[in-house]
Amino acid sequence: MSELTPIIYVVDDDASVRKSLKRLITSMDFHVETFTSAQEFLRFDRSDRPCCLILDIRMPGISGLALQEELTVANYTIPIIFITGHGDISMSVRAMKKGAVDFLTKPFDDQDLLDAIYKAIEQDKSTRQEQSEISEIQKRVDSLTSREREVFALVVTGMLNKQIAYTFKISEKTVKVHRARAMQKMHAKSLAHLVRMADKVGIEK
Repeated sequence: MSELTPIIYVVDDDASVRKSLKRLITSMDFHVETFTSAQEFLRFDRSDRPCCLILDIRMPGISGLALQEELTVANYTIPIIFITGHGDISMSVRAMKKGAVDFLTKPFDDQDLLDAIYKAIEQDKSTRQEQSEISEIQKRVDSLTSREREVFALVVTGMLNKQIAYTFKISEKTVKVHRARAMQKMHAKSLAHLVRMADKVGIEK
């Protein structure tokens, strides 16, 4: 398997479940890592490649829902598929509201799990691409001078050059220079493109 092969983490305190899930998922050419507890998963040095987490909801120590919460607080974005033999509607609603991809009750159909895994992996790839784009845009923002950044922030609000000039008590010609440099450094193809980038990095308009 290549280093880009998606990795599926399985956290379940039932050895037979871990074994059967590993066999099923490995047959689909995914890499699998299994854990007996949430604590063991948290200690693991997780790989930086597309992944998802198959998580039992009821376990000794840290429960599945508690682990989901802990990962959210740590800003660790990983798609989660919950599996349980004791699920109820309130649990599934709580898990889904917090971003779980799916909530499967044991015994579940193998294909239902595989469908959920494929959905989770695609979601993770999309998230990673988005994060990479945001990181690149932020680098461009960081390359701006303080004045270029100030002009940029007003340009994306729709303010005209003369309005920006009045705001900063500078000439309109100077505003045009800062605006052109900001557009160049941001690799912006148009004002609309610049606005979209501003949205992605949270520059308020």
